[in-house]
Amino acid sequence: MEERYEHKTRMHIEEMVRICELKAKMLDKYVREEPMIRGPKFLARLRSHTVYENTPVKLICTVDGFPQPIVHLTVYCVCRCTTDDTAQYIAVAGNSHGQVSCQASIVVKSKSLCPMVLYVMSSLSFVFFFLYPVLSAAMLPKIHYTKINITFLEKFGPVFASEGGSASLTATMTLEPNLANLQPEAQWYRDDERLFDSKWVKIDTGRGVTTLTIPTLFKDDEGLYTLRMVTKGGTAEHSAFVSVADGPPPVPKAPGAPMDIKIHDANRDYVIVSWKPPNTTTEGPILGYFVDKCEVGTENWAQCNDHPIKICKYPVSGLFEGHSYYFRVRAVNSHGISKPCRMSDPIAALDPTEFEKLHGVPSAPGQVIATRESDTSVLIQWAPPKEPNNLIGYYIDQCVKGSMDWESANHKPRKNTKFVVSGLTKGETYVFRVQAINEIGLSDESQESSPLTVKAALTHPSAPYDIGVLSCDGHSMVLNWKKPLHSGGSKIKEYYVDKRRSGTTMWREIHIPPVTERLYKVEGLTEGAVYQFHVYAANLAGLGPASKHSADFTCEAWTMPEPGPAYDLTFTEVRDDSVVVEWQKPVYPGSGPITGYHVEYAKKGTSEWTTANQTAVSHRFHKVTNLEVGTSYLFRVRAVNAAGVGMASMASDPVTAKAVAGSQEVSCVVDEKSGDIVMSFESCQISEGSQFIWKKDYKEITDFSKGVVIKTEGSTSKMIFTNADKEDFGTYSVSVTNTEGVSSSHTITAEELAKMLALSYEIRHPIIPLKSELAYKILERGRMRFWLQAEEISSKVTYKFFANNKELSGPNKMGHDVSTGIIEFIMDHFTEENEGTFTCQITDGGGKAQSSLVLIGDAFKAALAEADFQRREYIRVKEGPHFSEFLTLQVGDDCSVTLVCKVANLKKESVFHWFKEDTEIIPDVKPDLGSGVCKLPIKLFSLKTAGLYKATISDDRGKDMSQIDISGKVFEDAINKISQLAGASAAELVISCTATGIQLQYKDKGKYSIFITDPENSHKRTLDLSGDGQYSLSFSLSQYRGKVVGGLPDVVTIMEKKTLSLTCTVRGDPKPQVSWLKNGADVEPDDQVNYQITDGKFASLTIKGVSMEDSGRYTMIVQNKYGGESVDIVVSVYRHGEKIPEAKPTLTPKTIIPPKLPIEIPQPKTQPAPAPAPAPSPAPPKAAPGRGMKSPTPTRRK
Repeated sequence: MEERYEHKTRMHIEEMVRICELKAKMLDKYVREEPMIRGPKFLARLRSHTVYENTPVKLICTVDGFPQPIVHLTVYCVCRCTTDDTAQYIAVAGNSHGQVSCQASIVVKSKSLCPMVLYVMSSLSFVFFFLYPVLSAAMLPKIHYTKINITFLEKFGPVFASEGGSASLTATMTLEPNLANLQPEAQWYRDDERLFDSKWVKIDTGRGVTTLTIPTLFKDDEGLYTLRMVTKGGTAEHSAFVSVADGPPPVPKAPGAPMDIKIHDANRDYVIVSWKPPNTTTEGPILGYFVDKCEVGTENWAQCNDHPIKICKYPVSGLFEGHSYYFRVRAVNSHGISKPCRMSDPIAALDPTEFEKLHGVPSAPGQVIATRESDTSVLIQWAPPKEPNNLIGYYIDQCVKGSMDWESANHKPRKNTKFVVSGLTKGETYVFRVQAINEIGLSDESQESSPLTVKAALTHPSAPYDIGVLSCDGHSMVLNWKKPLHSGGSKIKEYYVDKRRSGTTMWREIHIPPVTERLYKVEGLTEGAVYQFHVYAANLAGLGPASKHSADFTCEAWTMPEPGPAYDLTFTEVRDDSVVVEWQKPVYPGSGPITGYHVEYAKKGTSEWTTANQTAVSHRFHKVTNLEVGTSYLFRVRAVNAAGVGMASMASDPVTAKAVAGSQEVSCVVDEKSGDIVMSFESCQISEGSQFIWKKDYKEITDFSKGVVIKTEGSTSKMIFTNADKEDFGTYSVSVTNTEGVSSSHTITAEELAKMLALSYEIRHPIIPLKSELAYKILERGRMRFWLQAEEISSKVTYKFFANNKELSGPNKMGHDVSTGIIEFIMDHFTEENEGTFTCQITDGGGKAQSSLVLIGDAFKAALAEADFQRREYIRVKEGPHFSEFLTLQVGDDCSVTLVCKVANLKKESVFHWFKEDTEIIPDVKPDLGSGVCKLPIKLFSLKTAGLYKATISDDRGKDMSQIDISGKVFEDAINKISQLAGASAAELVISCTATGIQLQYKDKGKYSIFITDPENSHKRTLDLSGDGQYSLSFSLSQYRGKVVGGLPDVVTIMEKKTLSLTCTVRGDPKPQVSWLKNGADVEPDDQVNYQITDGKFASLTIKGVSMEDSGRYTMIVQNKYGGESVDIVVSVYRHGEKIPEAKPTLTPKTIIPPKLPIEIPQPKTQPAPAPAPAPSPAPPKAAPGRGMKSPTPTRRK
């Protein structure tokens, strides 16, 4: 009974009984059902039946699809209709866009009559499968059309326009049902004359909308326009009138253009042209008409008649046989000539017998369909034009999608409606169009085809091979086979397995539905029986050929203790001397668990197998090395358990030890921006459908929950670890499908991974370098500006300010400048409560930085006092007269001493007064309140003139005062300045005679000298009365030797990776030389360390990116030929995050360097005394409430 009722569903048909095409005209359709490119679909499926023997059976299914599907039926051709015909029957339909199947069962009860099997597929994709008695006939089903109801939503109304303008008529509608492939036909009429798409009228119809456009209106276009939507159930119509008024005439009161031009009786050298007169006569009577002609292909209009003709018909002669012409007519009256009428359609000057065959250019070809043929060519098919007009052939144009650069694919007209366009670029997307041609010329272009990407057409896969048994328990066998060598251009989706007893010819399918893996367990076998098997593979194109049948397999239970064979050997990373072998573990494990594997290989053509690994490997991959370049090898694998070494796997296909040309290796780096660990591989080969398969330890990576991301662009694939951890070390491999075995791998050790994780952390948590630490500045109104400057920030930077660990917010203002890197915080009210530590925390991307400022004790009190002062100053300045510049003491070039100040915000009533020790001073010259500058000269400046000076400015709005105490350092500075000017400008010492004539005596003989000194220089003038003409010079070497004036600290504390800059001022005559020592050794300049001297007086040492090794004692040596000095500076470097080390400066005096020997004594200068040096600009005044040096200065206000 097993064989009797065995399912007959077979995908391979030994013989198709008959395939015929039904050639019957379909009834006239009112609904156009245009074919659309799509995969097959069963509209009506097979239906199961239960019948008596000899009863006729008809199986019908309807298939829809384009291109037309190919249908396979799994049915036997039977000669007797018995109960053995009880089976399940399958119909499979497929085209280049897919495959579908349906099935039905037939149960036949006992009767006897010989039936026949008939299989028919019509051109309309109706599939009939008959089980019918001999001489019976099949009946076609009645065709039922879909009724579509149409409702207009928006209708076009009447149009009033003028000649030369344009008009557009549009209607929108709803369709019920609205089916994409069953759209009603839109027909447009003018005065009951059907309109078609042409150069005069453009018709555009889509789903639910249709539009008629007249680009240029003529009088001929006037009339009643009707839209008729045609369906099986009737028509839906709408009409409206279009009125076309005369356009402006060429000359005033010229007639309108003639209408309705027609061509009659065309012959070899003449035609007859007729027309209708203009429909308006208000411009005056028409005197006649002129007829013009123009040869097709030119734009030269020639007048045919020299004098106006009065009738509306004219024979045009003098035409050239075989040439085509356009014609037009113009009307004439007493005022001038009208515009020409619309030109006629082209007409050829031919013999009437030929003219009957030729009526104009062909109409445009119909729908164009492009299908794949190969990876460089495409098959183009199209519908012929409805009006061929003695068609000669077709021209096919091609264009890359989106470029609009059309090129001709053929240089001679093709008569067939099929053409293979070759020489295309693989992987590029093209569109195509077709033009028809006859003796008159080219037709309009057809509609463009759908875009098509060039690649090889789908074909059936080749046959599987090497069928083997992996396990047997006496009632079933586990089979495995190798996939086809050629997939046919698409993925193999299904396999079908057939069996038969050894020695028989009847193959039987053993599984429903088909299997998707190359591993299948065959059930229901007879123990001890011998079987053979073969396998089919199927893809989108259909079923491939059967494999070669397997060897004889006896169904006997396996009882050996060793493991069964491994299977599915694959190869990656093929190089000139090595290859990586992968496999699947055996299905039959034997008597115990599998503990390892041995890989064996042999040269192709030999049977000498060599074991690649003497020690069994526990994983299912192994790299075989020491191979010969260019030699082909076979491989097999044996599993091992406690019982011993098991059966060898089936030998692999030959593998040649030769690297793929241009192959590259996997690279592994840490991304400099994101800190991700990135493994990248660029394939030297790529094809459509290629995929990058990433594996860890040769197991495909499928878990992406731990931050593993795979990105592929073109021929490059990257595996990115966004959240790598310590367990991610191992061997990572990648292979590229649909190539010649392109693959590679990279091994990450635990040590290498640790280094990359450390680098990743540094990149993701960078320290934002600062140019300057947090500082403050007091603004006007006593506001405090806390600011710092980073080397670089982005527009997404965020920051917070804290005072004593409490975040600052509220009315205070924060801001930043990306271009300068400055971040600031302005505190409106700075009070005693703000004493403490101010901190700024910055975050920019993954980078962070922090800087603090401590304001306590005297520093805080000074800042608070200044803030209070500025607050009072702001109020004072805004309300009344005030000092814009406070009192200062100025020494002129002539050694005169003057008190100077400047006032502002004055009016006529403002009064200015001078005081000394509260006693008013009346100056010789009144203060100049117009300019605001007030001066008080101090005559005979000496200790007698010292004291407290005041200046006041007042009016009815208020009073302001400025004072200066001329004593102490102020007085000393003024005296020094006077001495400097006097010494520099003093003349040589001479003897002058008095009026009484003091006598010189012998005892007065000698050398006389006068010294004028200031803190910086000493000036001496000498007169020699010794009689020998020699001068005495008192010389001090300390005046000329190299000196360090100031600017260097004793101790410097700096954070690692910052830039250290030590700058000071030096002096000496001649200009001294500067050198640096570190811990007694010379400092050599390089890319990191640089020292220089500018203008002979500014010396600097710069160390970029300081490190812990830069800590130590630095010595600066300033020296010239008269000697010099050396100064020590202690530099301490600490790491980020560490506590700042406490600075412990030690007082280290300057070391004096003796002059070079022999000492050269400077010679006195004999040139005239130098001109007095210009007085330096006065130093900025400083605030000094009470008795102090100077009054507060407004230079700190902003």
